[in-house]
Amino acid sequence: MEILYFYSSSVIIMDYFYIGIDDTDSPDGMCTTFLASSILNEFERSNIKIIDYPRLIRLNPFARFKTRGNGGVSFKLDIDEDTDLAKEIVLGYVRELSMFDCDNTNPGVVFYEGEITEEMVDYAFKAIYSIITIEEAEEFANHIGAEIYKFKKGRGIIGSIAAISCPLEDYTYELLAYREPSRYGTLRNIDYDSVVRMDKETYPETFENIDGKYLAIEPKTPCPVLYGIRSNSPEVLEKAREMVIPNETIADSCIFKTNQHTDMHIQNADRISDMKQYSCYRIRGTVKERPHIIEGGHMFFTLYDDSGEIECGAYEPTKDFRKIVAKLREGDVIELYGGIGEQNTFNIEKFQVIKLNEFVYRNPVCGCGKRMSSAGRGKGFKCKSCGKRIESDEKVPEKIDRTLINGKFYETPVSARRHLSKPLIRMDLD
Repeated sequence: MEILYFYSSSVIIMDYFYIGIDDTDSPDGMCTTFLASSILNEFERSNIKIIDYPRLIRLNPFARFKTRGNGGVSFKLDIDEDTDLAKEIVLGYVRELSMFDCDNTNPGVVFYEGEITEEMVDYAFKAIYSIITIEEAEEFANHIGAEIYKFKKGRGIIGSIAAISCPLEDYTYELLAYREPSRYGTLRNIDYDSVVRMDKETYPETFENIDGKYLAIEPKTPCPVLYGIRSNSPEVLEKAREMVIPNETIADSCIFKTNQHTDMHIQNADRISDMKQYSCYRIRGTVKERPHIIEGGHMFFTLYDDSGEIECGAYEPTKDFRKIVAKLREGDVIELYGGIGEQNTFNIEKFQVIKLNEFVYRNPVCGCGKRMSSAGRGKGFKCKSCGKRIESDEKVPEKIDRTLINGKFYETPVSARRHLSKPLIRMDLD
């Protein structure tokens, strides 16, 4: 029977039955979304209906013990459904399909009946912004009256609670198509031209489909997913599904409602000194020196403000994005989006130019046309060509042409973009 809570404002809040699942996959295979799709098929056979789309919630990209994409799934059911049977189905599939052989796979399942409270929402943001321990998650589950099931260490209860609790004010959808088990671990076979046509006809409602010759809809891991198409609309996903030609059999598919591509992981930081390791931020500062590249192709520069400074990196997988970063100069004011990883370096996802430094300060030019040299500290400049000297130590500002544009955003390529990073096509930049 449905439980209703009545408030003096006459607003009625309805309780539901929630299911959260996480940490069932490994780098060698499986996918928690595939497990979720299998459960939903069994629900349908058992006449159990879920409310809305199943949810895929991505958590902190810098979580130390994440399996692959660090995403939990959740379902919402009306409490009039056979929740005991739903529990039995869920636990059965988790036991059957989870990658228990992997040391880092520690599944967790959470069942919760009630309303999503403010403290549950706070928990979800904490799981996206920072790090939550298994002990903290278990204590919180007991506090809210959730029923938890831990397999091995049970780390998955952390993401399971977050997947249930996370609010979705901004959200996208992803259509995931799954392979026949006999194809797991083999090269995927998707008709490239069909993806190009699909992208042309559905963009920008679908996005991040291709990146040059790179098929971004195709995972590069040995998981059950054949392809994933991202969109603002489930209706457009149905159209896209009809256009993509797979040269292998699709065993199953499912559309998820998700926080992917929303920048939900990004916190606003007022000062560099406020930022913490393993968290993601938007931060404004001034470029200290021109970016430099090191062996391996990684590019770095220092950003500073009146509270401190931090090393910032555009790594080799970001490819041509590094050429854009290389155009930054000392004195440029920029706003960075990204996160602080294991080496305490700010990993750049995108940036906006706030104010370019359009001048460089150089030694003066002598009357003979040659650039003068410093005569020593406090001794002005001298011309090596004609011998002329000047007493002033002040360098001369010279206006330079900049190819970066004030106010413009620049982002990493699709092939190097995080699940949660909001692409510019989804941002209101007017």
